[in-house]
Amino acid sequence: MNTSQALSTKQQSIIPIVAFTANGDLDKLRTALTEGLEAGLTVNEIKEILAHLYAYTGFPRSLNGIHTFMAVIKERQAQGIEDEIGAEASPLPTDINKDDYGAKVRAKLAGWEKIPPPGGYQVFAPIIDTFLKEHLFADIFARDVLDFQSRELVTISALASMTGTGGQLTFHLGAAMNTGLSEAQIQDFIAVLKAKVGQQEAEDAAAILQKVLSRRA
Repeated sequence: MNTSQALSTKQQSIIPIVAFTANGDLDKLRTALTEGLEAGLTVNEIKEILAHLYAYTGFPRSLNGIHTFMAVIKERQAQGIEDEIGAEASPLPTDINKDDYGAKVRAKLAGWEKIPPPGGYQVFAPIIDTFLKEHLFADIFARDVLDFQSRELVTISALASMTGTGGQLTFHLGAAMNTGLSEAQIQDFIAVLKAKVGQQEAEDAAAILQKVLSRRA
Protein backbone atom coordinates (compact mmCIF):
# COMPACT_ATOMS: atom_id res chain seq x y z
CA MET A 1 0.00 0.00 0.00
CA ASN A 2 1.35 3.38 -1.03
CA THR A 3 1.02 6.01 1.71
CA SER A 4 3.49 8.56 0.32
CA GLN A 5 2.58 12.09 -0.71
CA ALA A 6 2.03 11.18 -4.36
CA LEU A 7 0.79 8.28 -6.40
CA SER A 8 3.51 6.05 -7.78
CA THR A 9 4.15 6.03 -11.52
CA LYS A 10 2.50 2.62 -11.64
CA GLN A 11 -0.60 3.92 -9.84
CA GLN A 12 -0.74 6.98 -12.09
CA SER A 13 -0.68 4.74 -15.17
CA ILE A 14 -3.89 3.04 -14.04
CA ILE A 15 -5.92 6.25 -14.37
CA PRO A 16 -5.78 6.78 -18.17
CA ILE A 17 -6.16 3.04 -18.84
CA VAL A 18 -9.41 3.12 -16.90
CA ALA A 19 -10.58 6.49 -18.22
CA PHE A 20 -10.20 5.58 -21.89
CA THR A 21 -11.82 2.19 -21.32
CA ALA A 22 -14.74 3.91 -19.59
CA ASN A 23 -15.24 6.59 -22.24
CA GLY A 24 -14.55 4.30 -25.20
CA ASP A 25 -11.54 6.14 -26.66
CA LEU A 26 -9.71 3.04 -27.82
CA ASP A 27 -6.96 4.87 -29.72
CA LYS A 28 -5.87 6.66 -26.56
CA LEU A 29 -6.36 3.42 -24.62
CA ARG A 30 -3.73 1.69 -26.75
CA THR A 31 -1.18 4.32 -25.74
CA ALA A 32 -2.26 4.17 -22.09
CA LEU A 33 -1.94 0.37 -22.03
CA THR A 34 1.59 0.56 -23.42
CA GLU A 35 2.53 3.20 -20.87
CA GLY A 36 1.02 1.07 -18.10
CA LEU A 37 3.13 -1.94 -19.04
CA GLU A 38 6.24 0.23 -19.21
CA ALA A 39 5.38 1.70 -15.79
CA GLY A 40 5.46 -1.78 -14.26
CA LEU A 41 1.88 -3.07 -14.42
CA THR A 42 1.86 -6.78 -15.16
CA VAL A 43 -0.29 -8.33 -17.87
CA ASN A 44 -2.51 -9.95 -15.25
CA GLU A 45 -2.90 -6.70 -13.31
CA ILE A 46 -4.14 -4.95 -16.44
CA LYS A 47 -6.44 -7.87 -17.25
CA GLU A 48 -7.85 -7.57 -13.74
CA ILE A 49 -8.32 -3.80 -14.10
CA LEU A 50 -10.26 -4.30 -17.33
CA ALA A 51 -12.34 -7.13 -15.83
CA HIS A 52 -13.09 -5.08 -12.69
CA LEU A 53 -14.42 -2.31 -14.90
CA TYR A 54 -17.38 -4.29 -16.21
CA ALA A 55 -19.08 -3.76 -12.84
CA TYR A 56 -18.93 0.00 -13.40
CA THR A 57 -18.83 0.52 -17.17
CA GLY A 58 -20.68 -2.57 -18.41
CA PHE A 59 -19.51 -5.56 -20.42
CA PRO A 60 -19.23 -3.67 -23.77
CA ARG A 61 -16.61 -1.20 -22.53
CA SER A 62 -14.78 -3.87 -20.54
CA LEU A 63 -14.65 -6.27 -23.48
CA ASN A 64 -13.54 -3.50 -25.86
CA GLY A 65 -10.72 -2.77 -23.44
CA ILE A 66 -9.72 -6.43 -23.27
CA HIS A 67 -9.70 -6.76 -27.08
CA THR A 68 -7.58 -3.61 -27.33
CA PHE A 69 -5.16 -5.02 -24.77
CA MET A 70 -4.92 -8.29 -26.69
CA ALA A 71 -3.89 -6.32 -29.78
CA VAL A 72 -1.30 -4.33 -27.83
CA ILE A 73 0.24 -7.51 -26.39
CA LYS A 74 0.33 -9.13 -29.83
CA GLU A 75 2.11 -6.12 -31.32
CA ARG A 76 4.64 -6.02 -28.49
CA GLN A 77 5.34 -9.73 -28.82
CA ALA A 78 5.93 -9.24 -32.56
CA GLN A 79 8.51 -6.62 -31.61
CA GLY A 80 10.21 -9.11 -29.29
CA ILE A 81 8.89 -7.50 -26.10
CA GLU A 82 7.94 -9.99 -23.41
CA ASP A 83 5.94 -8.32 -20.66
CA GLU A 84 5.76 -9.72 -17.15
CA ILE A 85 2.64 -11.88 -16.81
CA GLY A 86 2.35 -11.56 -13.03
CA ALA A 87 0.47 -13.53 -10.42
CA GLU A 88 -2.86 -15.24 -10.96
CA ALA A 89 -5.74 -14.77 -8.54
CA SER A 90 -5.79 -17.15 -5.57
CA PRO A 91 -8.87 -19.40 -5.42
CA LEU A 92 -11.62 -18.25 -3.07
CA PRO A 93 -12.27 -20.40 0.00
CA THR A 94 -14.95 -22.96 -0.78
CA ASP A 95 -16.83 -22.10 2.42
CA ILE A 96 -16.97 -18.33 1.89
CA ASN A 97 -20.29 -16.69 2.79
CA LYS A 98 -20.43 -14.15 -0.01
CA ASP A 99 -23.33 -12.18 1.44
CA ASP A 100 -21.51 -11.73 4.75
CA TYR A 101 -18.10 -11.14 3.15
CA GLY A 102 -19.48 -8.59 0.70
CA ALA A 103 -21.41 -6.73 3.39
CA LYS A 104 -18.24 -6.44 5.48
CA VAL A 105 -16.15 -5.23 2.53
CA ARG A 106 -18.72 -2.55 1.69
CA ALA A 107 -18.82 -1.45 5.32
CA LYS A 108 -15.02 -1.26 5.43
CA LEU A 109 -14.90 0.85 2.28
CA ALA A 110 -17.65 3.12 3.59
CA GLY A 111 -15.90 3.55 6.94
CA TRP A 112 -18.84 2.12 8.90
CA GLU A 113 -18.10 0.52 12.25
CA LYS A 114 -21.37 -1.42 12.06
CA ILE A 115 -23.37 -2.65 9.08
CA PRO A 116 -26.59 -0.57 9.00
CA PRO A 117 -29.99 -2.16 8.40
CA PRO A 118 -31.16 -2.24 4.76
CA GLY A 119 -32.81 0.91 3.46
CA GLY A 120 -33.55 2.79 0.27
CA TYR A 121 -32.65 0.88 -2.89
CA GLN A 122 -31.79 -2.19 -0.79
CA VAL A 123 -35.43 -2.50 0.24
CA PHE A 124 -36.89 -1.32 -3.05
CA ALA A 125 -34.80 -3.69 -5.22
CA PRO A 126 -33.15 -6.23 -2.92
CA ILE A 127 -31.71 -8.25 -5.82
CA ILE A 128 -29.32 -5.42 -6.72
CA ASP A 129 -28.10 -5.37 -3.12
CA THR A 130 -27.48 -9.11 -3.38
CA PHE A 131 -25.52 -8.61 -6.59
CA LEU A 132 -23.48 -5.81 -5.00
CA LYS A 133 -22.59 -7.83 -1.92
CA GLU A 134 -22.13 -11.30 -3.39
CA HIS A 135 -20.65 -10.45 -6.76
CA LEU A 136 -18.99 -7.03 -6.71
CA PHE A 137 -17.76 -6.91 -3.12
CA ALA A 138 -17.18 -10.68 -2.81
CA ASP A 139 -16.45 -12.39 -6.14
CA ILE A 140 -14.56 -9.39 -7.56
CA PHE A 141 -13.02 -7.63 -4.56
CA ALA A 142 -11.84 -10.93 -3.07
CA ARG A 143 -9.60 -11.57 -6.09
CA ASP A 144 -6.10 -10.73 -4.87
CA VAL A 145 -4.48 -9.72 -8.16
CA LEU A 146 -5.37 -6.16 -7.08
CA ASP A 147 -5.68 -4.93 -3.50
CA PHE A 148 -8.63 -2.84 -2.30
CA GLN A 149 -6.70 0.41 -2.71
CA SER A 150 -5.93 -0.36 -6.35
CA ARG A 151 -9.53 -1.38 -6.99
CA GLU A 152 -10.79 1.90 -5.56
CA LEU A 153 -8.30 3.83 -7.71
CA VAL A 154 -9.71 1.94 -10.71
CA THR A 155 -13.25 2.71 -9.61
CA ILE A 156 -12.82 6.45 -9.08
CA SER A 157 -10.97 6.72 -12.39
CA ALA A 158 -13.93 5.13 -14.16
CA LEU A 159 -16.61 7.15 -12.37
CA ALA A 160 -14.75 10.42 -12.97
CA SER A 161 -14.61 9.64 -16.69
CA MET A 162 -18.35 9.05 -17.13
CA THR A 163 -21.31 11.39 -16.84
CA GLY A 164 -24.12 11.08 -14.33
CA THR A 165 -22.09 9.15 -11.76
CA GLY A 166 -21.42 11.92 -9.25
CA GLY A 167 -23.23 10.16 -6.42
CA GLN A 168 -21.17 7.01 -6.86
CA LEU A 169 -17.96 9.03 -7.22
CA THR A 170 -18.74 10.75 -3.93
CA PHE A 171 -18.95 7.39 -2.15
CA HIS A 172 -15.87 5.94 -3.81
CA LEU A 173 -13.63 8.96 -3.27
CA GLY A 174 -14.33 8.45 0.42
CA ALA A 175 -13.79 4.71 0.04
CA ALA A 176 -10.46 5.30 -1.71
CA MET A 177 -9.31 7.37 1.25
CA ASN A 178 -10.59 4.69 3.62
CA THR A 179 -8.24 2.21 1.91
CA GLY A 180 -5.31 4.47 2.79
CA LEU A 181 -4.96 6.89 -0.10
CA SER A 182 -4.05 10.27 1.34
CA GLU A 183 -5.60 13.61 0.43
CA ALA A 184 -2.37 14.44 -1.42
CA GLN A 185 -2.63 11.24 -3.43
CA ILE A 186 -6.26 11.96 -4.32
CA GLN A 187 -5.21 15.44 -5.42
CA ASP A 188 -2.54 13.72 -7.53
CA PHE A 189 -5.32 11.59 -9.04
CA ILE A 190 -7.11 14.82 -10.03
CA ALA A 191 -3.89 16.17 -11.54
CA VAL A 192 -3.41 13.04 -13.66
CA LEU A 193 -7.03 13.29 -14.81
CA LYS A 194 -6.37 16.86 -15.93
CA ALA A 195 -3.10 16.05 -17.69
CA LYS A 196 -4.07 12.74 -19.31
CA VAL A 197 -7.86 12.66 -19.65
CA GLY A 198 -9.50 16.08 -19.72
CA GLN A 199 -9.97 19.44 -18.02
CA GLN A 200 -13.72 18.97 -17.49
CA GLU A 201 -13.35 15.54 -15.92
CA ALA A 202 -10.73 16.91 -13.53
CA GLU A 203 -12.80 19.96 -12.58
CA ASP A 204 -15.92 17.90 -11.94
CA ALA A 205 -14.01 15.38 -9.83
CA ALA A 206 -12.28 18.17 -7.90
CA ALA A 207 -15.62 19.76 -7.03
CA ILE A 208 -16.94 16.47 -5.68
CA LEU A 209 -13.70 15.86 -3.79
CA GLN A 210 -14.05 19.19 -1.98
CA LYS A 211 -17.47 18.11 -0.72
CA VAL A 212 -16.07 14.76 0.39
CA LEU A 213 -13.19 16.41 2.24
CA SER A 214 -15.54 18.88 3.94
CA ARG A 215 -17.69 16.02 5.24
CA ARG A 216 -14.66 14.08 6.46
CA ALA A 217 -13.37 17.16 8.29
